[in-house]
Amino acid sequence: MVQTTIIGIDCATEDSKVGLALAVVSEDGCQLVQASACPSEQKVAELVSTWIREADRVLIALDAPLGWPRSLGEALPAHRAGQVLRQDANKLFRRTTDEFIRKHLGKQSLDVGADRIARTAHSALRLLDELRKRTGYAVPLAWEPFYSERAAAIEVYPAATLIAHGIQSSRYKKRDATVDRAAILERLNKVLGLPDDLSSMVNNADALDAAICTLAGFDFLKGLGSQPEETETAVREGWIWVRERADQR
Repeated sequence: MVQTTIIGIDCATEDSKVGLALAVVSEDGCQLVQASACPSEQKVAELVSTWIREADRVLIALDAPLGWPRSLGEALPAHRAGQVLRQDANKLFRRTTDEFIRKHLGKQSLDVGADRIARTAHSALRLLDELRKRTGYAVPLAWEPFYSERAAAIEVYPAATLIAHGIQSSRYKKRDATVDRAAILERLNKVLGLPDDLSSMVNNADALDAAICTLAGFDFLKGLGSQPEETETAVREGWIWVRERADQR
């Protein structure tokens, strides 16, 4: 039986700030094997490519935008300095998936067209490119759970996944917010198998976010991700995969 491994990546512009998680899917559910900040002695691409090569089938769940707004791409080629941009700012800088998350989950994801998250997006795309080169796999974006490739990737958003599962999604990012992270892990344990030692996630929000990425990936593999209404736009801009809210199911 082919076993699927989920790799959760809380992306950042520097390897030392990247959170990484490894989970394994079985008939009994999804078991988180490990989650931590990227080890200082290793590069993210080096470690993740090793995990990919050792797995039967892989889903990489990345916490970073993997595309830019379609309207922005269409407006900029003809624009010249000093000229007005007539499109609404939200249409220019936010993707369709960002509006979907706001409408359905009440959470506004960062504008990749007008925020520092663009640098994280750039780093995430470079990481995907390096993983392709290191492994020799195509690693396309997945649009349905039963993708045929050995390895594929999706975009996820940990805060949205927490909201969808009815779990606290605020206050846990601060360095000293260990109590909040422990509370989140207590709730996560009901939907995701956790290792005995939770200290890496209690002490590091990036590691916890990477673990939540694996839960988002598991939801996707179960066919619970909300599908984009406009496939062509989603393929161009990217799509955040998240299940419906617990109170809407």
